[in-house]
Amino acid sequence: MPQVSFEIVAECPHTRARTGLLHTPHGTIETPVFMPVGTQATVKGLTQRDLAEDLGVGILLANTYHLYLRPGHELIRQMGGLHKFMSWPNAILTDSGGFQVFSLSGLRQIDEAGVVFQSHLDGDRHVFTPESTVDVQLAYGSDILMVLDECPEYPVSHESARQSMQRTVRWAQRANRHFLGRMAESPTRHALFPIVQGSCFPDLRRECATALADLGADGYAIGGLSVGEPRPLSLQAVEATEDILPRGKPRYAMGVGMPVELPEYVARGVDMMDCVLPSRNARNGYLFTSGGRVIIKHAQYKDDERPLDPKCPCYTCRTYSRAYLRHLFQAGEILFSVLATRHNIQRYLDIMREIGDAIRSGSFPEYLRCARSAPQDAG
Repeated sequence: MPQVSFEIVAECPHTRARTGLLHTPHGTIETPVFMPVGTQATVKGLTQRDLAEDLGVGILLANTYHLYLRPGHELIRQMGGLHKFMSWPNAILTDSGGFQVFSLSGLRQIDEAGVVFQSHLDGDRHVFTPESTVDVQLAYGSDILMVLDECPEYPVSHESARQSMQRTVRWAQRANRHFLGRMAESPTRHALFPIVQGSCFPDLRRECATALADLGADGYAIGGLSVGEPRPLSLQAVEATEDILPRGKPRYAMGVGMPVELPEYVARGVDMMDCVLPSRNARNGYLFTSGGRVIIKHAQYKDDERPLDPKCPCYTCRTYSRAYLRHLFQAGEILFSVLATRHNIQRYLDIMREIGDAIRSGSFPEYLRCARSAPQDAG
């Protein structure tokens, strides 16, 4: 029996978009889905009740690297796993920590065995291997685990990207063997997703996807996006692998994107996405609405009595004016981050629901055209 199963419910005949149901040990999630990022086992500014009950979030992402350093995977295991530790009732996906480790360019060394790195907190040395990152994520009790991959920066030469990609494949094979061995003796169910790499070279992306498809995993991720490359190249990286990755398995584009980009990835066969933008930008006063972006510090909102987004059902938009939100931001009040994050997450979730509705109704191409021509800034 697969650890995580996926069924396609509806497909768009004009694009590669589809809706589906992702079945996990902690609930079934409708796809396409956006996963809020809870780096430190919390989405900054929101409680778990806000997320699960008010916003209807069925799955969120937590960060293996940061939780490994603090409070530590063994403590989380002793506390009953990440779900119990953070009082989260729904599904959890954890990354492998690879992206964070490889961003520590001056503090890590890579070889075939894995990565030796120094903690950004205290300088202590640690080792991540394909096998150890599986064990760490199993200690968390994650529903979906990610393999350790090598995530090259952009730009990178074709040869360097090729070597990095081939190492990612070898690491994925090792991680998969170790994971299957652990699952043979595990009383709980989990899934491990390998990650397609290859920078912005379509031939390397296809080679990687072909090798990883042979693993027969329960789902596949597309990594190495949002590392400084132009947006069109990110979309091309996804396109290069769409016809190779198993159609009946969920596809996860890691670390994307802006609201206007979400339907673009779905149109290319992506089912799952995550990004820090809605929460990070919220704290910085950059708000996403159905009419475009609102930079709340701008003076035009000083006496604006309108809700942030009249079409938004969230508590923030039902209750407060743009003028009040601007006041909170200018005063540095914590409440601003709470209200703004709540709204931005709501907006991302609403976009995914709109996309799903459009696919099921047969109007997704029209939705995509409207998204591409939508104004950048709200009135």
